[in-house]
Amino acid sequence: MLYNKDTYILAIESSCDDTSASVFKNDKVLANIIANQEVHKQYGGVVPELASRAHQQNIVPVVEAALIKSGISKDQLSAIGFTRGPGLMGSLLVGTSFAKAFSMSLNIPLIEVNHMQGHVLSHFIKDDENKPSPKFPFLCLTVSGGHTQIVLVKSHLEMEVIGETIDDAAGEAFDKSAKLLGLPYPGGPLVDKHAKEGNPNRFEFSHPSVEGFNFSFSGLKTQFLYFIQNEVAKNPHFIEENMNDICASYQNAIISFLLSKLKKAAQKHAIKDIAIAGGVSANSELRKQLTLLGEKMTWNIFIPKFEYCTDNAAMIGITAYYKYLNNQFSELDVTAKARYKI
Repeated sequence: MLYNKDTYILAIESSCDDTSASVFKNDKVLANIIANQEVHKQYGGVVPELASRAHQQNIVPVVEAALIKSGISKDQLSAIGFTRGPGLMGSLLVGTSFAKAFSMSLNIPLIEVNHMQGHVLSHFIKDDENKPSPKFPFLCLTVSGGHTQIVLVKSHLEMEVIGETIDDAAGEAFDKSAKLLGLPYPGGPLVDKHAKEGNPNRFEFSHPSVEGFNFSFSGLKTQFLYFIQNEVAKNPHFIEENMNDICASYQNAIISFLLSKLKKAAQKHAIKDIAIAGGVSANSELRKQLTLLGEKMTWNIFIPKFEYCTDNAAMIGITAYYKYLNNQFSELDVTAKARYKI
């Protein structure tokens, strides 16, 4: 293992529509730059071809900005970390190709990172010395637009998915409901915003019946669609007159379903350290309800900073750091993988 000197890692994240670069000194983040793509708003969702083109435009300026902010020159770098997958193939190819070329030009190691593993390890980024990290083993509920998983984390690099969605992800359920309500993309945060002013018990949505610790959101989405269609047929102004209560009730259904599975998993595995990660972990009601459940169950709750919830290169950098310590390097013929399990 390589412990004899400081390690400087440049990390690149390009799995979806955010181009991000981060620079690490050991496990401490020195810079984390993110370029968002506004072009997708007019289409109500991410357009893969437009996303890959935007990554090509953004990646060099973003990497340059990260190096400048960190105060580290490219010649000081110890390795290049990058997101290999999962994600949109066109977007992943941009980051993978850049990382391989940069690694080869500097003659330093290349480190592939699983995007979902990065979300979990975001809890170990050191930018606040007083913020504790979960102790192994712990459970992490990883919730995003493309994934919903309960991960048993045994060490920094040993993880087991013990529950996952069998169809759609929770983040997609939020975004699709927002679209039905006429809210602009990305709709998930707007559902959260309206829900703060609403009554979560006004409308009832049933939980899907799924075995074990797995999830399913396709039925809930369909249930919501029929609910809106039926109510609007009776009252064309139903949505605008009841927006806050609709959002609060639907959001509550999703969150209570997530936490019911997490509770079962924690009890089954007798684990007290519980974490959340992924884009949906920024949801204020999820954070609130998890904290309350943690107090009731005497759990130790770990919630990431907002900047580490959505896609970012810092989570790729911290994962690359632990892989660097264990000499887990990639060959230059490594390819992007749209589907890539932990």
